[in-house]
Amino acid sequence: MRLAVISDIHGNLAALEAVLADIKQRAVDVTVNLGDCVTSPLWPKETFEALEALALPTVRGNHDRWIEEYPEDKLSRAGRFARSALSAEQRQALYNLPSRLDLGGGILACHGTPDDDCTFLLEEALDDGRLVPARREVVRTRLGGAASARVVLCGHSHRQAVVHGPGECLILNPGSVGCPVFADIPFAANLEYRSPHARYALLTKRDKRWQVELLALDYDWASASARALANGRPEWAQALLSGCVG
Repeated sequence: MRLAVISDIHGNLAALEAVLADIKQRAVDVTVNLGDCVTSPLWPKETFEALEALALPTVRGNHDRWIEEYPEDKLSRAGRFARSALSAEQRQALYNLPSRLDLGGGILACHGTPDDDCTFLLEEALDDGRLVPARREVVRTRLGGAASARVVLCGHSHRQAVVHGPGECLILNPGSVGCPVFADIPFAANLEYRSPHARYALLTKRDKRWQVELLALDYDWASASARALANGRPEWAQALLSGCVG
């Protein structure tokens, strides 16, 4: 059994297309999407339509929820851009996605933690916004009843990680397909060096154990950067081109 795990596309159609092309070559049984599909100053509508055609098992991310339920003044600029690009029906479709998915075989998919799409599962935030690996007791608490799962798939932090959690629970974050850093956050310029690659993961079951491959793909990030710049977001353009803001 082989799963491709994608997350945090954030409307980056160019990165998504590169990831899907790579997945196509790898004899994958299922591709699962962990949410935050469209919010960005890039290609929200086109990304939604591409994902809709694929009909992947998908969980709802916090941004998928926010562009439907938040008032205009509470949304980030990227959220307002995505909201205006999508129809009411498309926004509702994102909002109606499940907050978690049981994929069978003891595999649980969520966006943040199994019970909260805004909380990181594997990281803790420092005062300056940087993320560090969460302490074991923190991860155990955040997993809650899902600690009995064999595999938990999570996103939200945009950081690739593989962790053997409590018991026999393997926790996998595939990283972000299309957004190395969400440039609308106020502390984006304080973050560590990152890179502009399109990230995803492969999960392969062999002899009752799981093998994980964390991939970081080259793609035409100059086109994504140019798209952000054309839409008046130079900080996004910089983040997409280099992985950093400021």
